Amino acid sequence: MGTSLKPGVVSGKDYKALLAACKAGGYALPAVNVTGTNTINATLEAAAKNKADVIIQLSNGGAEFYAGKGCPDSFQAKVLGAVSAARHVHLLAEQYGVCVVLHTDHANKKLIPWVEAMIDHGEKFYEQTGKPLFSSHMLDLSEEDIGFNLSECARILKRLNKIDMSIEIELGVTGGEEDGVGSDHIDNAKLYTQPEDCLKAYGMLSPLGHFSLAASFGNVHGVYKPGNVKLRPEILKNAQALVQKTHGTVANPLDLVFHGGSGSEKDKIAESLKYGVFKMNIDTDTQFVFSHEVGNFVEANIKAFKYQIDPDDGTPYKKLYDPRKWLRLGEEGIVKRLDEAFADLRSAGKSLALKKTEGLAA
Repeated sequence: MGTSLKPGVVSGKDYKALLAACKAGGYALPAVNVTGTNTINATLEAAAKNKADVIIQLSNGGAEFYAGKGCPDSFQAKVLGAVSAARHVHLLAEQYGVCVVLHTDHANKKLIPWVEAMIDHGEKFYEQTGKPLFSSHMLDLSEEDIGFNLSECARILKRLNKIDMSIEIELGVTGGEEDGVGSDHIDNAKLYTQPEDCLKAYGMLSPLGHFSLAASFGNVHGVYKPGNVKLRPEILKNAQALVQKTHGTVANPLDLVFHGGSGSEKDKIAESLKYGVFKMNIDTDTQFVFSHEVGNFVEANIKAFKYQIDPDDGTPYKKLYDPRKWLRLGEEGIVKRLDEAFADLRSAGKSLALKKTEGLAA
């Protein structure tokens, strides 16, 4: 019998066991950027439907939106929105019967204080519960000198390791832009991470704790015209081979992350799974399907969004303009798109979560 984990948010050794299972099984988990309870709940629903584990993550902008755009202190909104969302996931993930990796997305140099403030809350949560608030945080210093990038990641990892947390780092630059992090105007060479840099990261960080690596192999945030994005998964293969040869490790020693997954070619996704990719970020596509479903409904019922009561025949429209009606359609759009993602990443039916009956018997 393979590895089984308690359903809910995973961290520490359970997180590493989940990653190992993904890599050994040749599959990966979609990492869904969320902005509120609707997108979180839809992601949990999709994971349960597909009997798959999943990664839920927040960018700084998503966290701020979760706290409410009217929150007077923008920085605190980014921190407390993330904390609030994490507590929501902790409360509900177990009920959906799947394992959830809880993560925060791109944080560049100016957002290091955001990450450290979330760690403050995580340390308090750990003292109270014996487990961290998040599974991992990302520090994306790929636009900085590699020396600063790795030394700062090392400093943060030492702190995270004390509360059973991991760090995600980035080497090379993901094109496009997401919540103010990234750039559309970068040297094309930087879109491809050098294997020697991955080796340097492994040597420096692996003794300090667990880290995952977003290595760029032509990735771009968003969806672009076919032919504009040149994905080269062999970059990942070469990095893994160099680390394995130098340090005498098992195959695919790096835990790799595929950023900019929306709109990617399916054969490139499949190829990347051979090289230790356990996670693929998906944000642009889930944003679109949510809005697309809502937009279709509004277009088909336009009068209900102009009048409470039909001005011609007196028909009441409350059942149509009730936010629960159209927000649910947006959620269903996300579920449908994640059905596709779980299939592409070969993770459907592979949840490590113990079933409730097994848990009771244990």
